[in-house]
Amino acid sequence: MKTGHSSRMPEESSPKRSPQNIPYKDLPHIINADGQHLFCRYWKPAATPRALVFIAHGAGEHCGRYDDLAQRLTGLNLFVFAHDHVGHGQSEGDRMVVSDFHVFVRDSLQHIDLMKKEHPELPVLILGHSMGGAISILTASERPSEFSGMLLISPLVVASPEVATPIKVFAAKVLNFVLPNLSLGSIDPSAISRNKKEIESYTSDPLVYHGGMKVSFVIQLMNAIARIERALPKLTLPILVLHGSSDKLCDIKGSYLLMDTVPSQDKTLKVYEEACHALHKELPEVSTSVFTEILTWIGQKVPAAGEPSHT
Repeated sequence: MKTGHSSRMPEESSPKRSPQNIPYKDLPHIINADGQHLFCRYWKPAATPRALVFIAHGAGEHCGRYDDLAQRLTGLNLFVFAHDHVGHGQSEGDRMVVSDFHVFVRDSLQHIDLMKKEHPELPVLILGHSMGGAISILTASERPSEFSGMLLISPLVVASPEVATPIKVFAAKVLNFVLPNLSLGSIDPSAISRNKKEIESYTSDPLVYHGGMKVSFVIQLMNAIARIERALPKLTLPILVLHGSSDKLCDIKGSYLLMDTVPSQDKTLKVYEEACHALHKELPEVSTSVFTEILTWIGQKVPAAGEPSHT
C-alpha cells in the first residue's frame, strides 16, 4: 500500500488537502510528474495475486464507482488498483480540466510502473470505461508488449455525432482560443444507464462532477481521438470490448472501427442490444452479464497461481 510520500519534497507544514478538504497524508495517493496528488484505491485479494488490473475511470466520475467490479475481480485473486485522474474525484486539479490528454496516460503509466515494481512477476491487464477506454488504448499503445490484455467498456474511440461535425469542431477550436472555460452543457444522467437506481446513485454522488464540460476539455477529448486513430494499428494484445447499441455518449461505431483496425489476433466485441453507456451500471441482467464476460475472459487469459499460461 502506498503512503505516497514523494521522494522529491518533504510534506509541507500545511499539508496539501483533497478537494474534499482531507489531508493527502491521510489518503492513499501518488504524486504525479506535475507535483499533483492523485487519490488511489487498492483492492487486494485474500490469496496470492495472479495478476494486476489497472482500472481507468471515465470523464467526470471517479474510481470508487468501480468498487463492485473490483470486488468481483479480487475473487479471481486479481490485485486491482486505480486512481482518480487529475481534476476528478479526490485528486488535485481544477475540475474536468487537463492541460493535455497525455497527462492521463502518463499518470496511468506511472501508477502501473509503481505496482509492477512491487509485483514484478505478475502480468498486467488494463480496463477502461468511456474516456478511460481512450486512456487505456493510448496507455497500451505506448507499451505494446507490457500488457497481457485490455478490457474496454463503451470506449471513447470516435467523436459522438453531436460534437463531430466540421463546423462544430471549428467553432470549438475558435472558442478554445477565446473562452476555454465556457461550459458546453453537462452529461445527461439518463444517458448513463436504464437502471433508475444507478441514475440516482450517479446524480447524488458528490464525487461525480455534475457541471458543464468546458470547451478546453472537449478539445482534449478530440486530441485523444486523433491519437487513438494512430494508436489502434499498434495494438496486438488480447482485447475484449463491450458496448451498448443505444450508447449516446460514446458512439458504438468506435468499437466497430477498433475491431476492424487493431491487428490483434485475439479480439472480441460483445454488443448489448438497447443498453446505454455504463454497462457495468445497467439493468441487472446486463451488468451481471458484463461482470461474467469480464471474469471469464480474464480467467482464460491469466493463469491461476502456479499454472502454466493458457495463451
